[in-house]
Amino acid sequence: MKKTVNNFPSLILLFLGIIGYAQAEKGTMNTDFPAGYTPQEIGSRVAHSFIAAEHMIHADVRIHYAEVCTWYGALKFAEATNDRDLFEMLQERFEPLFTTEKQYQPGMNHVDYNMFGCLPLEFYRITNETKYLDLGLPYADTQWEVPEDATDEQKAWADKGYSWQTRLWIDDMFMITIIQSQAYKITGKREYIDRAAREMVMYLDELQKPNGLFYHAPDAPYYWARGNGWMAAGMTELLRYLPEDNPDRPRIMEGYKLMMSSLKQYQTESGAWNQLIDAPDFWPESSGSAMFTFAMINGVKNGWLDRQEYEEVARKGWMALIPYITPEGDITEVCVGTNKKDDRQYYYDRPRRTGDFHGHAPVLWCAYSLLEK
Repeated sequence: MKKTVNNFPSLILLFLGIIGYAQAEKGTMNTDFPAGYTPQEIGSRVAHSFIAAEHMIHADVRIHYAEVCTWYGALKFAEATNDRDLFEMLQERFEPLFTTEKQYQPGMNHVDYNMFGCLPLEFYRITNETKYLDLGLPYADTQWEVPEDATDEQKAWADKGYSWQTRLWIDDMFMITIIQSQAYKITGKREYIDRAAREMVMYLDELQKPNGLFYHAPDAPYYWARGNGWMAAGMTELLRYLPEDNPDRPRIMEGYKLMMSSLKQYQTESGAWNQLIDAPDFWPESSGSAMFTFAMINGVKNGWLDRQEYEEVARKGWMALIPYITPEGDITEVCVGTNKKDDRQYYYDRPRRTGDFHGHAPVLWCAYSLLEK
C-alpha cells in the first residue's frame, strides 16, 4: 500500500498564500482514460524506471539536464499522487550529490547547467530543508550575475538586462524559465520571474515565425520537434506562475496560443508529432510529442485554450504516447541530442533511443499535469 505525503497539500497552500502568484481561471479536462492509459499507471511506471536507472552524466563530469528534467517531473508526480514511497526514493537518489557524488553538481556557468537549481529548489519547497535552498538558489542568481571571464557578447546581453547566458537557442527558454520560476515560487521575489518573462518576450520577438513555430536555428530552417518542445514547455511553465499583472504576460500568451494553434494543425492522425513538425514523410518523435501534449494539457486545464477546441487534441496526444512506453517504463523513439545542421536528411537520419531521459521527462510532466487539481 502506498503511503501518502501528508505535508504536500499544506505546503502547496502555504506557498500559494505567501507568494500570491496568479493562476488563470481553471478550465476542465476529461481525464477518464482506459486501463493502461491512466496518468497514475504511466507516471508510476516511468518514475520507477527512472529510479532504477544510472545517472545520465554529461561529458563524465556533471548531471545532464535531461536527468534534472526527469527528476523534477517525478517529484511533481509523487506530489500529485501523494506517493511518499516514491518521494523518499527520489530523495535518496539525490542525497549523494551532497557528499560522495558532489562532483556531479553542475557548474554555474552555462544555461544548461544552471537549470539544475530547479531540482534542489523543488526539494526545498516540499521539505523546507535549508540545505536544498542553499544549493539551489545560487543557480538562479548566477544566471544574471556576470562572471569576470564573460565574453564581450555575454556582457552585452547583460547590459541590456538579459541573462549573460543568452544564446538565442530555443531550448534556453525552458532552461532559463524553469530555474527562475522556481526561485520565484520559493522566495516570492518578483525579480526572478519578471526577468524570465522579459527574456521570453525577447526570444519570441527574435525567433518565432509567423506560423507560430521555431526554426532549430537561423541557419537550420527546420521545425525540429524537441527544439520546439522546449519552447512550448518553457512558455507553459512560465505562464503557470507568472502574475497576471506582469506587463509581458499578454505577449507571452499571444506567442503560446499562436504556437498551439499551429501544432494543432500538424498533429498526425496517430496523435503524435513528427521529428520535423511540418514534414509528413518523417517519423513520429516521442519526446517532442510529449512536450507539446504537456503544453496543451496545461492550456486546457488553466483556461488558456478553448476546451472544446483543444481538449481532444491534448487527450489524443497523451493516448499516442502510451505505445511508445515499454513495460519497464522506458520511452522509445526518442531522438538523440541534436545540434543544428542545414540538412533536412540529417534530421531524418538522427538515431532514436529507448530509455533516454529526454523522453522520460515530458511524459512525467504530462502525467502530473493531468492529475493536478
